[in-house]
Amino acid sequence: VQLQASGGGLVQPGGSLRLSCTASGRPFSSYSMGWYRQNIGKPREFVALISWSGGTTRYADSAKGRFTISRDNSMDTAYLQMNDLKPEDTAVYYCGASEVVIPTRQSHYEFWGKGTQVTVSS
Repeated sequence: VQLQASGGGLVQPGGSLRLSCTASGRPFSSYSMGWYRQNIGKPREFVALISWSGGTTRYADSAKGRFTISRDNSMDTAYLQMNDLKPEDTAVYYCGASEVVIPTRQSHYEFWGKGTQVTVSS
């Protein structure tokens, strides 16, 4: 499956962004989806995941209460709504697709999209 992430940009602290990850090539509803982020010189870190049905979601502690992951299988798209953004949320955000029902490890993801840059700065 091919993944295309979009929606990043420059936003002020306290602002919001919605990232999208659109899939093509294989049935999107067969895959659980995840969002990770990475800063230069740092390892990629987990942000959120959603199961193929949308019935299960998980969040990193840093994302809880501020970020919401969702999916629209009819649109072959997963979303990450990010509210109350902080400078420490600045990173390149990547979406991944996994055949694992609850993919809790990076190694569970078979496919990755190119990242989208999120910069939180005043």
